[in-house]
Amino acid sequence: MRSRLLLLTLAFYLIFSLGCTSKPATDNSSNANPNTNGTPDNSAANNEGDNRSSKKGAEEAKRQPIIVPARTTITVALGSALGSKLSQSGQTFTATIAKDVIADNVVAIPRGTTVTGTVVDAKPLGRFAGGAVLSLRVDSMNVNGADMPVQTAMRTFTAKGKGKRTAVMAGGGAALGGIIGGLAGGGKGAAIGLAAGGGAGGAGAAFTGNKDIVLPAESHVAFQLTRPLEFR
Repeated sequence: MRSRLLLLTLAFYLIFSLGCTSKPATDNSSNANPNTNGTPDNSAANNEGDNRSSKKGAEEAKRQPIIVPARTTITVALGSALGSKLSQSGQTFTATIAKDVIADNVVAIPRGTTVTGTVVDAKPLGRFAGGAVLSLRVDSMNVNGADMPVQTAMRTFTAKGKGKRTAVMAGGGAALGGIIGGLAGGGKGAAIGLAAGGGAGGAGAAFTGNKDIVLPAESHVAFQLTRPLEFR
């Protein structure tokens, strides 16, 4: 009886000793991949990419467009000669920006930009009582390979049927606008101007008087925007 009790005690001691020394199973639940398909978890990388995209979008949203305000003068160099007798009403013409147009302290419209315009009216001398008339406007410009609508005030040149041959030249830009507005708009006499500098090393001129109005190729003509232009 005593030996049986001793064996039971010894067996209980061995079982207790083995239970205490065995290591617990490693819990990998914290490292388990939440993806059921076994692929790596790229959520952190995706979030970083989303954050970059959001930041880029915010920066682009903050970037303000460049606006060329209405009443800005743009000076163009004619691609071909235009005239009260040479041209026809409704005819289109091409030209290029003669000098950079600055807005918001940057070049909004660079020199050399192609523009397209329309001969609104062309009446040669002797066809009607009022004398010769040539009216032009700019309709569009090519920006980054695409045509952009442009609205400008109509530029009108007039000449009476009598009087001596007249050639008036202006320094360009605002000076040209002043001459045309003061003379052509006043309805007295003839006269009209072009900006100096274009053409074969000389100054352009609109010849009036006993001759029809002629604007030689590469002559500089100023137009005033009637609506602002927006560039991004």
